[in-house]
Amino acid sequence: MRRRRPRVLVTGPDRGGYIAWFFTRLAVWRAGGRAVRARPKKAHRVPPYDALVVGGGADVDPKLYGGVTMDALREAARRERRRSRWTVVFWGLAVFFSRKLFSLGHRAGVDEGRDALERRLLDDALSRGVPILGICRGAQLMNVVRGGDLHQCIGAFYTESPKVDTVFPRKPVLLDPNSRLAAVIGPDEALVNSLHNQAVNRLGEGVRIVAREKTGVAQGVEIADHPFAIGIQWHPEYLPQSRRQQKLFHALVTMVRERGA
Repeated sequence: MRRRRPRVLVTGPDRGGYIAWFFTRLAVWRAGGRAVRARPKKAHRVPPYDALVVGGGADVDPKLYGGVTMDALREAARRERRRSRWTVVFWGLAVFFSRKLFSLGHRAGVDEGRDALERRLLDDALSRGVPILGICRGAQLMNVVRGGDLHQCIGAFYTESPKVDTVFPRKPVLLDPNSRLAAVIGPDEALVNSLHNQAVNRLGEGVRIVAREKTGVAQGVEIADHPFAIGIQWHPEYLPQSRRQQKLFHALVTMVRERGA
């Protein structure tokens, strides 16, 4: 008798995000699971699930953690552009065309419907002990639902080294060797991709940082009182060639089977 594939719920936006969905679905399938998509417009029809992947995309609404408004952030960005116009133009175009090329689905602004759906799903998964993997905004939202907040713009961390924006594994990340994350992918320094402008700041209840880049920006978090709740700032779904990164999806599915789901 064939063993049932655990059902892994993968969140995403109503519009766009198709490439992220494709690669996440592939990673879950390779790990032995079956991915099911959850989007805001079908929030009332979320099927039963054995594990949860909260994917990347729009910024978490700053109203959820007392952050500044998007208008204030745009004004700060305009001041920064005046300081180094040509540098910003060059990198801005490079990032813009890279994201268009790979259809990464991240867009500026917030998605209130998605925030509401994912907060509800995280509350449910945390209360029931369902295995959770938060990717990029997913890691940030994990911290926010536990009462933490975010750095809304991490540009200030890169005064001495350039900020990396790439789907390729180019950024070194230092792992806490005593973390579940290190137990899954190994304790050594990892090279990861980077597509984010925000990051975890003040930690929520039970949340701890388990990976950082050399600038100090948080790259991985875990929730201590949960059997498997890992949030990572990078995108392992875009690294299908990396066995090390695919171990995250294997560990998620394996945890479901160990729970007997």
